[in-house]
This record gives sequence, C-alpha cells and structure tokens, in this order.
Amino acid sequence: MKQLRAARAIGLPDWCIAAGFVRNRVWDHLHGIAPPRTPADIDVIYYDASDLSKEREQAFEAALDGLLPGLPWQVRNQARMHLWKGLPQHRDTADSMIYWLETVTGIGIRLEADDSLTVIAPLGTDDLLNLRCRPTAFGHKQRHEYEERIASKRWRELWPKVVFLD
Repeated sequence: MKQLRAARAIGLPDWCIAAGFVRNRVWDHLHGIAPPRTPADIDVIYYDASDLSKEREQAFEAALDGLLPGLPWQVRNQARMHLWKGLPQHRDTADSMIYWLETVTGIGIRLEADDSLTVIAPLGTDDLLNLRCRPTAFGHKQRHEYEERIASKRWRELWPKVVFLD
C-alpha cells in the first residue's frame, strides 16, 4: 500500500504498479513465503503519448524516490514501449500489457482517489491466482525470450508450485 500511495501521489496518467512486483507478491503469498521477498524493482507503468522521453520517466522515478527513498523504482511510459517491439503504438496501459511475454505478468493494481483498488488485467487473473504460467499470444511469437526469461529469473526454482503451460 505504501508503494501504491506514493505512485498515486505523483499524478501519473493511466498508471498502475504491475508486472513482476505484483506477480512475485502473489506467488510468494500462494507459496506461504512471508514476508514476501524483496523486489528486484517496483514496476510503475503509465501511458502518456504526449511525452515519450526517458527523462520524464526518470523524473517520475526521482519523485517516487523522494517519497519512499531507496526503493528500486522503475517507471516506464507504455506509450513508447511499442518502439522496441516493432509494433503499432499501444492505445493505453492495458493494451500494452497484452504484448508482454506471459499472462501472469500482465496484471497491474492502481490505488484510486477514494482508496479503492482497480485491477488492470487485460488477459485476466486466473493464471496468476491458480499458479499457472503461459505465454501470451505475443509471447508465443517470442518463445525464445519467454523461455529465457523464466530460466534467467529462476521462476521454477523460486515458485515450485507453478505449472508452466504452452
């Protein structure tokens, strides 16, 4: 909740905390790992087609570090992520998530002004909550990257209850 409050405070458009931060917290919980492991990064994503600069992302990271110092903030504007994937520009944050490699990573949480939580999950939450990992349609096209990612991040070792599907 602290991270969500900080992200909300900086006023990002169409934002959420997503990806590995959410996936790892859920899988740690479902594996009985408490407290959860320290995150490699805190993935804050947003969508702003009017400013695709890396400098803007760095300014948001600095603002978050000012609110919660020393955490591994990683802020990325999803309006520019299509560039390195060779895709048309994404429509919004949720649209960008369908081009991530695996379904369990394409899930984000946003803390609203009234303190309610919004789940952004264009590919659903079933795989994450049922300890299944499978490639997205985009991940199938990038199968070598999907497999390398699972191996390099040691998911099978860290979360042995997860079933990896095609």
